[in-house]
Amino acid sequence: MADAKPTLMRRRLGLALRTLRQRSGLSLQEASERLGMSGPPVLSKIENGKMRVQAAALDSYFVAYGVDDDQRKDEVRTLARMASSSRGANLFHQYRGAVRNPFADYLELEELATQADLYASQLVPGLLQTADYAHAVIEGSGKWSTAREVRTFAELRMRRQQVLRRERALAMWCILDEAALRRRMGNAQVMSGQLRHLLDVAEELPGLNIQVLPFSAGAHSGVDGAFTVFRFDAGDPLAVVESLTTSQYLEEDEHVGRYDVTFNHLRARALDIAPSRDFITKLIKEEQ
Repeated sequence: MADAKPTLMRRRLGLALRTLRQRSGLSLQEASERLGMSGPPVLSKIENGKMRVQAAALDSYFVAYGVDDDQRKDEVRTLARMASSSRGANLFHQYRGAVRNPFADYLELEELATQADLYASQLVPGLLQTADYAHAVIEGSGKWSTAREVRTFAELRMRRQQVLRRERALAMWCILDEAALRRRMGNAQVMSGQLRHLLDVAEELPGLNIQVLPFSAGAHSGVDGAFTVFRFDAGDPLAVVESLTTSQYLEEDEHVGRYDVTFNHLRARALDIAPSRDFITKLIKEEQ
């Protein structure tokens, strides 16, 4: 059955299947005939992520395309499982009154990724926010018109943080610009609580690393703003760049590679893990 809008993960599965077909030298017409489909339009929809692919049907693609590499088969099967995941979508539907549609893609990425490399230039990222800090950020943004909408979106932000504590937790390497740590959200108590929370979760979660990029680092490769690079069990990494009105999901190797290089440069310029903890501890004392 066709879907009105392809999800990111279905699109990535479709791209993997298209790559297998092209490597086999088959045209859409030839491949659809081998697969017993009614015609190229059906296969085209699958390759563009607009139609679901049942995991049980993958073997027919492997046979039609002459794929005998078990590792490649396993990767495509993993992509199919990821494409069928619905937790992120369910979370979006629970809170759809408070979020815009494109955010469903971001929720899906957080749920399915195994690693997130994140540079935060202006705010502590949502996965590391306290409830009070999140409420202050959301209320201050002016994007929500009622107190109920603010509370609902803040609640969603807290629910998202479960990915850091699930059985196979999302590993996260976070570089926080000093501006994100000094920008006052709420009162001094809210800021102190947020800064202490950063120290606590970094101590609690073995997969979380936090570095601080101080003002003294001067000009750096992240001056264009915040971004996240997500990595998965299968498929290539993906970069997300957020702006005032939308988010860009970059999948081309060239684009993702540039953000990988940028993140590594920022990691080299930032304080090491222990000095970063000392830096945050010093900021807590300034808030008291």
